[in-house]
Amino acid sequence: MTLQRTALFNNCLAAGGKMVPFAGWEMPVQFSGLVNEHHSVRERVGIFDISHMGVIRLDGKNPKDALQYLVPTDLYRIGAGEACYTVLLNEAGGIIDDLIIYDLGEIEEEKESLLLVINAACFESDMKWLKKNLERKDICISDAKKDGVLMALQGPDANRVLENLYQEPISDIPKFGHRAIQLNAQGKDLSDSIFIAKTGYTGEEGFELLLPKEEGLSLWQKLINSGVTPCGLGARDTLRLEASMHLYGKDIDSTTSPFEAGLGWLVHLEMPKQFIGRRALEELAEKGIKRQLIGLEIQGRAIARHGYPVMINEQKIGSITSGSWSPTLQKAIALAYVPKEVSKVGNSLQVQIRGENHLAKVVKKPFYKRKT
Repeated sequence: MTLQRTALFNNCLAAGGKMVPFAGWEMPVQFSGLVNEHHSVRERVGIFDISHMGVIRLDGKNPKDALQYLVPTDLYRIGAGEACYTVLLNEAGGIIDDLIIYDLGEIEEEKESLLLVINAACFESDMKWLKKNLERKDICISDAKKDGVLMALQGPDANRVLENLYQEPISDIPKFGHRAIQLNAQGKDLSDSIFIAKTGYTGEEGFELLLPKEEGLSLWQKLINSGVTPCGLGARDTLRLEASMHLYGKDIDSTTSPFEAGLGWLVHLEMPKQFIGRRALEELAEKGIKRQLIGLEIQGRAIARHGYPVMINEQKIGSITSGSWSPTLQKAIALAYVPKEVSKVGNSLQVQIRGENHLAKVVKKPFYKRKT
């Protein structure tokens, strides 16, 4: 299979990026080294090429009402300039994908817009799912990224760096807020602007930016020249794991319910709206879940990888979904699904790593939380 390349592919190579296949794309796994990149984001600022991710735009009369049928989160809790994290569900209440929805507000009379950022591996299937359920409701569905650039500027210095470059007030954007900076006086669309959202996947302050190709290439180079550390998928994974953020396909999938994954806060059963998977989630809410995603600290330096067995008394009771050495905490950490009755914080379990059982303790998530 021919791998796709982002608009920043050559820039990543020039910055020393080591490229690997990921979700059908050729992406940088690291530049200067995972640990250095990880600490750069925690302590200063780093930049990620995330242009492999899907960006879908919904336009029409009340697209929020139409999209509400596909998600369990009350979309009327956000307004123009705001965003929310949520999930797409199947009829069984399983997670098809997780995504962020940005409310762009009214773009012209009786026409509003939403922006959806979704996982790269789910782009084609999500597009089909949206078209199947929304096009009959006169909602226009389009690829908002096209050949443009999506990047993430993350870390405690992100505000300062971005304001210095654009001479725009960025620091007043609230968490999960967003703003568009027009590139020319006639600009009326995202293709003529820099879309800046205060969201991210690292557990740090920072921004995700959607830009036209040339502006994106220019900004990447300006950031590199100003000393911002280029970061790859490796650091992105350790950063998000420390913050206990889910990776689709590992920690959540179509067989996982939001309640099992610790995402029950996304499910608003109190709203009087029907959505796909509602009946299944109502039953789960009534009967309770049988398994739960937990955080584990593993004794020693052995790393528990995806699929490794979680044990009690030599019996397998669950599986690791994500695991790594934590550069920030200097501990081996992991996420795993186990039966609800053994999921209590403080419980001792074992993880089988290359045929040997290692002591693991159930700990509260997230493993790391930024000091405010």
